[in-house]
Amino acid sequence: MAGNTSKTSAKVARKAAAKRVAAKPTLLAGGNPQIAKAEGDAPVQAYIAAMPGWKRDVGRRLDALIVRTVPGARKAVKWNSPFYGIEGQGWFLGVHCFTKYVKVAFFRGMSLRPVPPGESKSKDTRYVDIHEDDKLDEAQLAAWVKQASQLPGKRM
Repeated sequence: MAGNTSKTSAKVARKAAAKRVAAKPTLLAGGNPQIAKAEGDAPVQAYIAAMPGWKRDVGRRLDALIVRTVPGARKAVKWNSPFYGIEGQGWFLGVHCFTKYVKVAFFRGMSLRPVPPGESKSKDTRYVDIHEDDKLDEAQLAAWVKQASQLPGKRM
């Protein structure tokens, strides 16, 4: 009888774990995916996969551009946003979904040339907002990513 109880509870535990893995992430305000804080590519890919609609394609394109421009960039999800950085130097860029756009934050944006257009309450940070019908200037984004990756990053 005891053997059946342990087999049953193991089966229940496996089913519960499978459900948690298969469950779609909750979308927070503005459609931002709620992804647990974690280091590495897997949580960033989970965030991108959970981005709603057209934003998912923007997320894939941004991730590919960053990886192509800064091979070996460190990745993590913190505060329900993907972060990109250099090991030992901090984070240089973050991404966040809003209702009508995807925001790319350059944490040392005031040091980039040209300075990205979006202003911030933080004196160093600058933003690029990408809307559904925007044509991505990948050359300019890549230039900013490269410059940002060469600056001291933000510690978080």
